[in-house]
Amino acid sequence: MEDSSEDLGGTSKAIVNRYLEATNLQPPAHSMEVEINASVPQLKEHGKLRALRKISKVGVITYRVLGFQGDNTVKKEVIARYLQADLQSQSNSSMTLSPANYKFKLKGQKQLNNSQTVYVFTVAPLKKRPGLFKGELWLDSGSFLPVLEKGRLVKNPSIFFRKVDFERAFAIQNGVSVPAHMTSTIDTRIVGKVELDINYTSVADVSDDDVDETDTASAASPSSL
Repeated sequence: MEDSSEDLGGTSKAIVNRYLEATNLQPPAHSMEVEINASVPQLKEHGKLRALRKISKVGVITYRVLGFQGDNTVKKEVIARYLQADLQSQSNSSMTLSPANYKFKLKGQKQLNNSQTVYVFTVAPLKKRPGLFKGELWLDSGSFLPVLEKGRLVKNPSIFFRKVDFERAFAIQNGVSVPAHMTSTIDTRIVGKVELDINYTSVADVSDDDVDETDTASAASPSSL
């Protein structure tokens, strides 16, 4: 597999190496509560799903649905497909945000409203695979952990999707970078534009014994919801 490290300048390469070291030290297994709010403006329909998302030590993602309110079309055609795409892409090592899969280019530093300083990188995938994106990665200048990812998927994870733009924010808690909030606008082939707003809460470490393989069934396919 092609390595893009040769495309990095000295400072840029050092920052990326620190980022890889920091992310490799993150606890691999954890759980969190997820609230997904989805709307289809063209149909004037919306839905809200609550679920427990778990990641095992080997990167296997499972979902356990806790409840849903709203229109059935949104549940089947939007939220279920999003969960399925998440299961397929995030557990695949070829999808990781690293020099093995991406070209990194340092744009500079930026100070956020909370006085946090971040390094801003543009990232572009080396190959066109589902789940990879072209956009930006922001890293905390002190811990080198990610605080923001945003861009557009270069290949859609489903034939249902035509174009997927997203922005995913992370919070650094006790030296760990955890998802906090994500927004996404998806152009679909069936129902037009779809808007997603996702909040992540109650992040906790788990053991593999806590990850039930049967949880996957609750999000393994759109028809299972």
